[in-house]
Amino acid sequence: MDKIKLEILGLSSSQSQSGSFALVLGEAPGSRRLPIIIGMFEAQAIAIEIEKIVPNRPMTHDLFKSFAHSFNYAVKEIVISDLKEGVFFAKIVCDNGMETVEIDSRPSDAIAIGIRFDAPIYTYEKIMSEAGIVLSDEKEDEDISELKKPVERSSTPGPSSPTSKSDFDKLKNMPMDKLNTLLDKMIQSEDYEKAAKIRDEINRRN
Repeated sequence: MDKIKLEILGLSSSQSQSGSFALVLGEAPGSRRLPIIIGMFEAQAIAIEIEKIVPNRPMTHDLFKSFAHSFNYAVKEIVISDLKEGVFFAKIVCDNGMETVEIDSRPSDAIAIGIRFDAPIYTYEKIMSEAGIVLSDEKEDEDISELKKPVERSSTPGPSSPTSKSDFDKLKNMPMDKLNTLLDKMIQSEDYEKAAKIRDEINRRN
């Protein structure tokens, strides 16, 4: 079967399942979108790699990468391989130069691992025809804008952590030394979404 290449368009809070997130993949090139509902942990694992935040301790998906490298394996590609009763299935295609191995996985874990190897993501026409959606140009612009919003963390932050939009606006008036201190604190507490916000403000000034 011919494979369709996908790209990650973004993450947004799921409106249908509380505590979950919608990972939206887009046909490249093409106008079809493939939304997949994933858990908070997997959403964070994908988000911090996209944002290039280095965690204080290696996450499970980072551990997989280190383990694979130790045995000279690389992830060649990620394939969203099946859809059964509304549940997506995926395969992690690994290669060590001599043999290729396919590992069954949830799409969320597969993608979180795949982006750490810069591996392409694919699916099949059958899956896109069944679960893909086509957006009009106007609706697409609105949805992409919404998807570019950062993933929100549901745990209760400490009193010194910025939480709301107005709190993040205060970052603009914060001196650089305090921003750097707060960035270190967010990384230490593994609150990577807030760390990304602070890092963006630091980068904006540099």
